[in-house]
Amino acid sequence: MGVTIQNVTGSTAMVIWPTMAICADSFYSIMYHPNRNNMLSGYSRKNFQKEERVPASRSSFVIENLTPLTTYILCVTCQSAQPSSDQCRIFHTLEEDPASASNKKKDLALGIWLTSSTLLLIIAGILLYGCLHIWYHKRREHVEGQNTTSDQDKGEAWTINKSHPPEQFNRQGRLVQSVEGKNTSNPPKLLPKYASCS
Repeated sequence: MGVTIQNVTGSTAMVIWPTMAICADSFYSIMYHPNRNNMLSGYSRKNFQKEERVPASRSSFVIENLTPLTTYILCVTCQSAQPSSDQCRIFHTLEEDPASASNKKKDLALGIWLTSSTLLLIIAGILLYGCLHIWYHKRREHVEGQNTTSDQDKGEAWTINKSHPPEQFNRQGRLVQSVEGKNTSNPPKLLPKYASCS
């Protein structure tokens, strides 16, 4: 079949194969798995861990998420047919690119930061809600306490007014006025400044 592997990196590889007329109405099946024993352990489909299905109109595919510094066996077949030796290839992935590793670390750090920030915002929102809820209830109790005190003061004033009717206040006022009038008409006699005591 003439399967070739190109552009191999630490985590990707491009597979190219010639088109086959018998696959025109179906799809291509790309099967691969790590060949850790460095030997071909048969071409049975059950031996392959991963499979990619590609439309029959295509003749190349980029495999991703490979493990760096690993030997792989790969086969390309038509639809669900069993692969033959000429449809399979062995290739080795390279060491991971430092820039790619750095990007992965940055992506991981960014993901952790976003998750932490979201959790912190949720916790802050819950705490703020709790504080506002407590403040609202305390404020409400304070206002209700003031209203109760005001009602008690009004009741006491009403009780005083009922126990001392206005007529009594008028009589008391007249009594005070009459006493003051007597005091002004009969002022107290003062001793002469130089009177002797004998």
